[in-house]
Amino acid sequence: MDCFQTSPSSSWIYPTVILCLYGFFSTMRPSEPFLAPYLTGPSKNLTSEEITNEVFPVWTYSYLLLLLPVYKPVIILQGVSFIVTWLMLLFAHGVKAMQVMEFFFGMVTATEVAYYAYIYSVVSPEHYQRVSGYCRSVMLAAYTVASVLAQLLVSLARLPYFYLNAISLASVSLACLCSLFLPMPRKSLFFHAKRSLEVEKSPSREAAVEEAPEWEAPGWAEEKPTSRVPTVSGQLAGGRGRSARADSSAWGVCVRWVRDLRQCYSCRRLLYWSLWWASSTAGYNQVVNYIQVLWDSKAASQDSLVYNGAVEALATFGGAVAALAVGHVNVSWDLLGELALAIFSVVNAASLFLMHQTTSIWVCYAAGYLIFKSSYELVKL
Repeated sequence: MDCFQTSPSSSWIYPTVILCLYGFFSTMRPSEPFLAPYLTGPSKNLTSEEITNEVFPVWTYSYLLLLLPVYKPVIILQGVSFIVTWLMLLFAHGVKAMQVMEFFFGMVTATEVAYYAYIYSVVSPEHYQRVSGYCRSVMLAAYTVASVLAQLLVSLARLPYFYLNAISLASVSLACLCSLFLPMPRKSLFFHAKRSLEVEKSPSREAAVEEAPEWEAPGWAEEKPTSRVPTVSGQLAGGRGRSARADSSAWGVCVRWVRDLRQCYSCRRLLYWSLWWASSTAGYNQVVNYIQVLWDSKAASQDSLVYNGAVEALATFGGAVAALAVGHVNVSWDLLGELALAIFSVVNAASLFLMHQTTSIWVCYAAGYLIFKSSYELVKL
């Protein structure tokens, strides 16, 4: 047991490094800031109406349908979906093919939750905040690098958008390869039991059969004392005893899950945060999904040089710095949480209104999207 605990795969450093590598390569996609110009350009020759009404909505609904909070297999599935998405972007043509591509991209974003859920299944609680900060900052940094690279290649080298997608395919393929080296979790994401070193001196058989083991949900509650799983010799060690314990354990898990769920959402702060998170994420996804169509209506990408990559890089850079800082700073959400949500929600709403009303692409870029995305990424942390 000691040898296993000191092996690289059992420490928090090894999975953190692999997760960061996966996060970097899966997010380093220089084609993304120029997706709409690519689809409406000569490579795919789709109209703005087709991508707005027929192609992009597929991602929204497939994302909702395919949410899968599981571990390493789902991260590998995400890597494979990345590859399929960019293969179709490169070589498939037509509205139907692009709808299938958006479905696979919906699978990519739906399985992203497994990336963060995996952290809590392989990392000890004292490292949650730091590892989350590392992974988030690496992903934001990768998106920043990809956006800057894309803008330089488009503006200076006049590289066609097709080759940006080829670079993205190479990057996500490396990410898929990295996912194969992730260690498999050895505990459940939601519940795991701990055996006590102490055994009750004289437990009755009835108590042993009826008592469910204590379970804990990592991440929501404070660390609980080690639970006790009574052991009884004789008949209880036999087949019927094991069956009774299994039934009791399964029932105990269900009861504990319902109790924890009720306890979690009886907290007003957690309830407010969950409602804000759900609504803001839905709104953010819609904005990110259609923002390039809005930019194209302000300044057509086929008629003028666009700076989508530079804007995405600037908007993301602030989030990367904030993610790294938050990983090392304790924030009192008891005092500042609700006020921060209110202020940034108003700021985001004002940014959206400004982007809709202005006729200047520069105002839409700077005063609108930069403020919107930067503030969202900051509160999201």
